[in-house]
Amino acid sequence: MKKKILACTIGNCVHVAGTMNFLHLAENEGYYTEFLGIGVPIDELIENIKIKNPDIVGLSYRLTPEPLIEILKELKSKIEKENISNITWIFGGTEPTGTIAENSEIFNKIFYGYEDIDEVMLYLKGKEYFDDKEYPKDLVSRINSKYPYPILRHHIGLPTIKDTVNAIEKISQSKVLDVISIAPDQNAQEFFFDQENMDKRLDGAGGVPLRTPEDFRKLYDAAQTGNYPLLRCYSGTKNIIRFSEMLYETIKNVWCAIPLFWYSELDKRGPRKLKDAIEENQQVMKWHGERNIPVEVNESHHWSLRDAHDAIGVATAYLAAYNAKKMGVKDYIAQYMFNVPAFISPEMDLAKMLAKIELIESLEDENFKVYRQARAGLASFPADLNQAKGQLAASAYLAMSIKPHIYHVVGFCEAHHAATADDIIESCGIVRGILKNEFLGSVDMTKDENVQRRKMELIKDANIIINGIKSLDPNRADPLIDPRVLVKAVNIGILDAPHLKGNKTAKGILNTRIVSGAMYAYDNNNKTIIPEKVRISKILNKQKASQI
Repeated sequence: MKKKILACTIGNCVHVAGTMNFLHLAENEGYYTEFLGIGVPIDELIENIKIKNPDIVGLSYRLTPEPLIEILKELKSKIEKENISNITWIFGGTEPTGTIAENSEIFNKIFYGYEDIDEVMLYLKGKEYFDDKEYPKDLVSRINSKYPYPILRHHIGLPTIKDTVNAIEKISQSKVLDVISIAPDQNAQEFFFDQENMDKRLDGAGGVPLRTPEDFRKLYDAAQTGNYPLLRCYSGTKNIIRFSEMLYETIKNVWCAIPLFWYSELDKRGPRKLKDAIEENQQVMKWHGERNIPVEVNESHHWSLRDAHDAIGVATAYLAAYNAKKMGVKDYIAQYMFNVPAFISPEMDLAKMLAKIELIESLEDENFKVYRQARAGLASFPADLNQAKGQLAASAYLAMSIKPHIYHVVGFCEAHHAATADDIIESCGIVRGILKNEFLGSVDMTKDENVQRRKMELIKDANIIINGIKSLDPNRADPLIDPRVLVKAVNIGILDAPHLKGNKTAKGILNTRIVSGAMYAYDNNNKTIIPEKVRISKILNKQKASQI
């Protein structure tokens, strides 16, 4: 039988957002809730309790504390007079009002305003804390234990295994993080299974120098404390399925991150030909799908990081999710990297993410569930550490507009130095402060007219790109997953980026420019934006002419 919660503000307090958010969380946990109103008089409160017989009564007061003393004296007197018992009383306010509530000896639980969302969620689950056997051990369960508030993820990869182990243990004990992403050095990602080819001078470059399965197990063991964070690791750039098997066996890799086109001759982060890379990346998606391991296809931001225009970023986000679904992935992690490129405006950035969401989540069905993961773009962080903290907070606040299931915290210090345990804990604390604001209620920026206009424009342009790829070989059963068709889309420039100039695999002729805060394909000679319909039509017409 559902427990019933009645809640209201008392006195003349009109600050209701926190109360409403608490009731929303309670509903998600299976409670029946009712909001009685703002500034409810004590007599009216008592009458409602007598009529509705709740299990829990929640009161909030966030104004000057002194008047609360007399209000709670009245409440206590009338509770005793009416012989109201068997009710759990909870209070939410500020630290000064919470102290007065504590002294009243009425309340079973008091929230002083500095509690993390985790503590509120635990209370609603009937607990004050998780013991070591109760922390969710898989990604979806961890998400469901907190949503609508996101779980937090951060990466770590210090230059030695010992330093990384110590950092993971410290982070775990701090309980600020739900998922720790392991960043192996480039030598490990490319040459883990043929270490004779490693350039030993590069050991520790870009991450931790992991060389044996036992090294990975040490990292896993270090996380078995505190709030028992889940572990995941970057995919390799060669022998990827073998690497996936090893990660599954050693750290219980909670989700796989794999690109569609990249870690190939396209970005030179691996030796694979583009067609071979696409085929192998698809097989890695399939391998994880068969084992019900969630998959992230970290594709779209690779194009945007190379200054592709926004429409290509949206189209490749859809293409990545589409391929994952077709490969049998059941739980899909859609990454939304904000601030890419670094000078995109917040409203245009949000519009781009909403366009991606609409296209990606159109693929959802009973066999394909999408989880949103948001993060800040690394290039947007300044080297000045104080400014970088501001950027982390600003980007996180904007990202909360898309209601992410996972927030990938990027350490504020990354433009200055690799994040240590203390840096990670501080960065997570900043983001948790943003989540506290969300708990109080936030402005819905997704409804802004400019945001919605740009979103619809991007969906239209992304569909032009997607249909252009399909038209390259309409006789194929499914052109969007055919490696030969996808390679052709890159070869002729349907998918292109300015940074690919000179790359033998790509066309490398696209020019782009930020105009009014958004990234467009741009004609440098005529100083005008190139409409996507015009750009794709020229490419396809030229392709047809070459076949005559």
